[in-house]
Amino acid sequence: MGRKKFHGDPARFDVLAEYIYDYFGTSVQYVADVAGGQGMLSRVLRKQYNYEAEVIDPRGWTMKGVPNCAAEYLSSMADYYDLIIGLHADQATRPVAESALIRPALIIPCCNFWSDEKLGRDEFVEAIEAYYREHEVSYERVHFAFKGPKNIGIVSTPTEASKKIFAAGTFKKK
Repeated sequence: MGRKKFHGDPARFDVLAEYIYDYFGTSVQYVADVAGGQGMLSRVLRKQYNYEAEVIDPRGWTMKGVPNCAAEYLSSMADYYDLIIGLHADQATRPVAESALIRPALIIPCCNFWSDEKLGRDEFVEAIEAYYREHEVSYERVHFAFKGPKNIGIVSTPTEASKKIFAAGTFKKK
């Protein structure tokens, strides 16, 4: 049986899984791996850290044994999960960021589907952070120890104020 091929640094899955365990520990159990592709991050989270992780990706082509939901991720799905992860989530980056208003989230942005204007890596991260400030989400920037340049993430936790914003539905892109 051959090893799976992945784009980017394959170490990112182990690095992120360990970070998630160190940061969240047992405070989370059900994890959404949004746009998780073949499901390698979910597999590591399940096998090494006993999280109930599943991939939510409309392509629906995960590795054998990795739970998945072949659907486009919507922020309205966040209620079911304890943690929302967007590792290079492309078009799903904004719904993951919206989910941060009500659930802990970890975003490692990649391709800019955030705005119509061209954003570099740092500007993209700053745009998500500005969204969090505007919507009163608590967050911190994290540099992950895997090959970049797309190795900067934002870990966030909701606040009572951000939960109210979500409930009022005033968080969508203008």
